Amino acid sequence: MDLDQARAFLRDNHRSVLATSRSDGSPQMAPVLAAVDDQGRVVVSSREAAYKTKHLRKDPHAWLCAFPDGFYGDWVQVEGTVEVLSLPAAMEPLVEYYRAVNGEHPDWDEYRAGMIREERCLLRMTVDRAGPDRSG
Repeated sequence: MDLDQARAFLRDNHRSVLATSRSDGSPQMAPVLAAVDDQGRVVVSSREAAYKTKHLRKDPHAWLCAFPDGFYGDWVQVEGTVEVLSLPAAMEPLVEYYRAVNGEHPDWDEYRAGMIREERCLLRMTVDRAGPDRSG
């Protein structure tokens, strides 16, 4: 699948499962909401203490499978290298992430305070590969 096709799907379908690698090589998966930033990276909000964040700091490779709200139908899988962006640098990218997934927040000051309180970070994946390329 063309990477731009995958990004287009992710701009409209945020429900996803993110897979990272544990230290023993086994997968760790988490349900997430994914979006695409202005530079075409797949972005996910996380917490500094979350396992996915800890795993990505050790091994920055990840996979993400996205599907529509109704679950059935078209879907995409992307994989790539992930950068963990921590606060304070993550604050404005987290605002853009929220806008991409949910639109405008009723109180941006409250949102920003929540990001600090929850020790949020932003996971930014540079997509190297996308699929599916075939159906079975």
